[in-house]
Amino acid sequence: MRTIIIGAGEVGYHIAKKLSDEKKDVVLIDKNPAKIRRISEDLDIQALLGSGTSPRMLRQAGIEEAELLCAATDSDEVNLIACLLARSLNRHMVKIARVRNQEYLREKSLFSQDLLGVDLIINTQDMMVKTILSLMEVPGASEVIDFLDGEMKLIGFLITEDSPLAGKRLGGPMIAKENLLVVAIVRGHKILIPSGEDTIEPLDIIYTVVKKNDVNTTLTLLGLPTRPIKNVIIIGAGGTGMAVAKALDNRRLNVRLIDHDGEKCKNAASLLNRVTVIRGDAADRDLLKEENAGDMDLLIAVTGDEESNVLISLLAKELGTKRTITRVSKLSYMHIVSVIGLDTVINPRMSAVRAILQYLRRGKIISVSPLREEQAEAIEAEAMETSDIVNTPLADVKFPPGAILGAIVRDGEIIIPRGDTTVQPHDRLIIFALQNVLDQLERLLTVKLEYF
Repeated sequence: MRTIIIGAGEVGYHIAKKLSDEKKDVVLIDKNPAKIRRISEDLDIQALLGSGTSPRMLRQAGIEEAELLCAATDSDEVNLIACLLARSLNRHMVKIARVRNQEYLREKSLFSQDLLGVDLIINTQDMMVKTILSLMEVPGASEVIDFLDGEMKLIGFLITEDSPLAGKRLGGPMIAKENLLVVAIVRGHKILIPSGEDTIEPLDIIYTVVKKNDVNTTLTLLGLPTRPIKNVIIIGAGGTGMAVAKALDNRRLNVRLIDHDGEKCKNAASLLNRVTVIRGDAADRDLLKEENAGDMDLLIAVTGDEESNVLISLLAKELGTKRTITRVSKLSYMHIVSVIGLDTVINPRMSAVRAILQYLRRGKIISVSPLREEQAEAIEAEAMETSDIVNTPLADVKFPPGAILGAIVRDGEIIIPRGDTTVQPHDRLIIFALQNVLDQLERLLTVKLEYF
C-alpha cells in the first residue's frame, strides 16, 4: 500500500515516521530542502523535493498506484488543491486534507465527493477541543478515548504512591473482585500489554476499559474524586483556547480565560457571555494567586508556546489547582510528564495520527488510537465473517503476544471477554496491541485467503 504525504511539518513528519517504522511504502513531498534532507537522513522512505500541487511531482511520487494521499502542509489551499489533483489523477485513492481555517470548515459542500472528493478532513484544533471536553467528563484521567459513540471508554490513570492499586497484582483478589480490566500499562518509556502476573507500580499509567455507566465506580476504586468539574481557568485566547471557552460558555461553570494580548482579550470578551476574560501574564505566580488558581478544579494551558504551558501548569499545581491539561507539541516531552508533576498532556500531532490510522489498517477498522509515544494502538474493528478470529473460543485463537481483546459489543451489549468467549461475525471489537505485532493482528482480522 503506497501512501503519499505532502508536507514535512510536525504532522507530516510524524505520520511518515510511524509508517516508516512499520516498513510501509511511503513517499513524502516538500518544497523545503532542509526538511527533505532531514527526512532522508532519519526515515526509510522516499523523499521528493517539490510542490504537492504539481501534477508532474504527484506522478513522480507514483500517484496512479497509491492508495492514500495525506496533504498536511501549513497551507489549507495547498492541501485542498493537492486533493483536487489527486481526485483527477487517481479517483479510487483515499484523500485526507489538513484544514485549519474555520471559514472553510463551515462550508460543508466544499468537501463533497462531487467537488474535491476529500474523504477525511483533519482539524487538530477541533480534535483537541473534543479531547479536553472528554477529559473533563472523567476527573482524574490522564487520557480518555471514546469507543462506540462514548458508551465504552478507554481511560488512562496515573498511579500515585498512595493509590489503592499501587503494588497490587493484576491477577490478585482486589482487582479480580472489582472486575477491573487493565489492558495496557505505561512504565517509563515502555508500554506493556499485561498479564495477570504483572504488578501495578507507582508512576505507572494504567489503561482500563470502562463502560460509560461504570466510570464513577472506577474512579471510586482508584481513590479519585467523582465530583464534576466546576471551576476552570483557560490559559491562551488563541484558536484552541477560544474554542474551549465557547464550548464551556453556556454551561453552569465558573470559567476564566487569561491572555496577555489585549486585542485577543477584547475579542474574547465580545464573543463570550459567561466566561470572565482577564488580560495578564499567566506565568506570573501572583496573577494566578489573585485569580484563585489554588481553588480551581482544572487549569487548561493551550497557548502556542509549549514551554510556557508547562511552566504555567507547574505553577498552578504548586498553588493547589487540582488538575491540569497542558498542550505540548514535542513528543520528546511526553514520557517525563508524570515525573515532573503534570497531569495530562494533549498533543495535536497525536490527534491527527489517530484520524489517519484507520485508513491504513487492514480489516474493517472503525477507529484507531495510538497510545503513549505510539508504541501501541487501541483499535475498534468489526469482526469479519471470514476472519480467523470468529466462531472459535478465544483460548484457541492465535492472538499474537502483545495484543489483547479488551471488549466485545454484540447487539448493544458490552461483553468483557474470557477464554471461553467466542467472537461472532459483525461483533464490534476493541483490541489493544503493541506496534511490533500489528501486522500479525491485521492478518487475524482480515479475510482468509480460502474465502476467495
